[in-house]
Amino acid sequence: MQETQILSFTKSLPSSPSSSTTKPHFPTHPNHDFPSLSHPKSLRFPTLSTKTNTPINPTNTNTTSTSDFQEKLLYLDSIGIDFLTLIDDHPPVLSFPLAEIKSTVDFVASFGITAVEFRRIVGMCPEILASRVSEIVPIFTFLIREARVNGSDLRRVINRRPRLLACSVKNRLRPTLYFLQSIGIAEVNKHTNLLSSSVEEKLIPRIEYFEKIGFSRRDSVSMFRRFPQLFCYSVKENFEPKFDYFVVEMGRDLKELKEFPQYFSFSLEKRIKPRHQCCVEKGVCFPLPILLKTSNAKFWDRLDICCNASMPFERSPLWCTNCDIDLV
Repeated sequence: MQETQILSFTKSLPSSPSSSTTKPHFPTHPNHDFPSLSHPKSLRFPTLSTKTNTPINPTNTNTTSTSDFQEKLLYLDSIGIDFLTLIDDHPPVLSFPLAEIKSTVDFVASFGITAVEFRRIVGMCPEILASRVSEIVPIFTFLIREARVNGSDLRRVINRRPRLLACSVKNRLRPTLYFLQSIGIAEVNKHTNLLSSSVEEKLIPRIEYFEKIGFSRRDSVSMFRRFPQLFCYSVKENFEPKFDYFVVEMGRDLKELKEFPQYFSFSLEKRIKPRHQCCVEKGVCFPLPILLKTSNAKFWDRLDICCNASMPFERSPLWCTNCDIDLV
């Protein structure tokens, strides 16, 4: 359904640059629930200073007229977007045609994006309002046809990572997709937030860090393949402090990280340190998954059992030298 909608948008786009401002044909059903003007009486428009010594060229096509400025401000205010803040974050919007902005808003909203969601998207990716529909259609087409995203999931995908709408399919999205597939991540549609990442600047350096701290290339790639969220974490703010604590304070073996790379997804101050210190005080050592994944209630129950339960005699059938803590 969504792919058919995208194709209809594509066919309706102008074929020549001279007609680029022509609004493409959109579905006849309401596209969005954006509110009407909220503060029309308080709008004040800036005026040009009469004291400027710089002559103004009336034929300069890059100069936005006061009326155009006002119309653009009114329209964006009607959908809850502060135009002055927007142009401060992304100045090209100032000279972008209002007709194109409206077409882009309608197109994105046609995928079920609500007014609140759209404002959040613009806040995170203001470039979207200086992008033509003809530039955005290939991104949606790529997500559906190449990244295998279901049409019904497009809204969730865009809300999770608005930056996708400002990426080049050729220079960013497709190369990243190929890289993720090359290391064995088959279901990239479950990790679309990674597609906007640079392979050279973000993905590869993180794999190289794991090699630097002692993992083989094969093991490093295996960890990222099993837990792709590792690509989202900062080397300086996440990997380094957590790895140092793991080695110095916890005294654990790298093999445990290899088997449980999710270790890096837990808070060092709120989860890793408090639980490890409690175990040290009680003289207990849990495997990483039990130490970190279990809820607070289950963790304290397990700790209490291990501390208060007496060990069976060696002759007892309950005695064993390799007890599985998961059975406790």
